[in-house]
Amino acid sequence: MFKTVVTLFRGSVAAAGEELEDRTALLILDQQMRDAAAAVERSKRTLALAIAQDQQEGRKLEATVARIADLETRAVAALDGGREDLARDAAEAIAGLEADRDAAMTARALFATEIIRLRRHVASAQTRITELDRGRRLARASEAVRSLRRSGIEAARPYESTLPEAESTLRRLRERQIEAQAADDALVELDAASGPLATAEKLAEQGFGPRLKTTADDVLARLKSKRTPTA
Repeated sequence: MFKTVVTLFRGSVAAAGEELEDRTALLILDQQMRDAAAAVERSKRTLALAIAQDQQEGRKLEATVARIADLETRAVAALDGGREDLARDAAEAIAGLEADRDAAMTARALFATEIIRLRRHVASAQTRITELDRGRRLARASEAVRSLRRSGIEAARPYESTLPEAESTLRRLRERQIEAQAADDALVELDAASGPLATAEKLAEQGFGPRLKTTADDVLARLKSKRTPTA
């Protein structure tokens, strides 16, 4: 028995957890997408920084190559002028500049590789976020429809009337009203056929007293009495 209770409790906890996850799935998805979007923004900033550093190395490389060319021209002129000592100084400076040039070229190659990788990563992430956003809108619309349907179903609570019940009540009310009206009409007819007025009218028809209701004959006689005598 105790094992059964424990199993039931674990099952209830699991069901409650799944229900909570279902209810909060959209909230969780929204937060996950915000986190993903923030990560993409960080990747964009990293990409921008890599591009800026690559451009900086490019400018350094151009300047270094220009200085090397200038020193080589001057060193050749010094050799032509018999100043090998100055040419050697220029050669040492050129060697140092060539080391800087090679380092800049290596750095640019690394930046180029990283920039390509980051561009692909950002483009892929943006595509996936766009697809997720479409899916989120569809999921939100579907959840709204489910909520509306669920609200319509849950409206039929034990203490609330349903639409068919209201229609049935209205139908019964109309039937009772029709029955009541028919009864009233029948009662009026009975009163008219057997009441004091009906008795007086019967007596008038037999010549005992004036008629209570005007007939077509009465109206015709009255109209004839108003005619102008002819000559």
